Amino acid sequence: MKRPYEVTFIVRLDNTDEALVNGTIDQVRAWIEAGELGQVTKINRWGRKKLAYEIDRQREGYYVLMESHIEPKALSEIERNINLSPYILRHLVVRTDE
Repeated sequence: MKRPYEVTFIVRLDNTDEALVNGTIDQVRAWIEAGELGQVTKINRWGRKKLAYEIDRQREGYYVLMESHIEPKALSEIERNINLSPYILRHLVVRTDE
């Protein structure tokens, strides 16, 4: 049974290439929707914001919030892919109450 989750992540802004940001967002969406184990219902692009502290010599990042319905067994693979991505600085996956 799919459960509601919020997947929030910060995209690295080494260069301000919009295609890189859009490609990273599309990649995370593809990881969530892989194998029919998840579905993205809404994508909120918060945009470029200053980080609270420096991460990997980055002072700004592009914030994205994805509201999703995901099978709990698929979470470990999704988080593994996000952790291995060189374009994502930080992420947070939170289960939301219905």
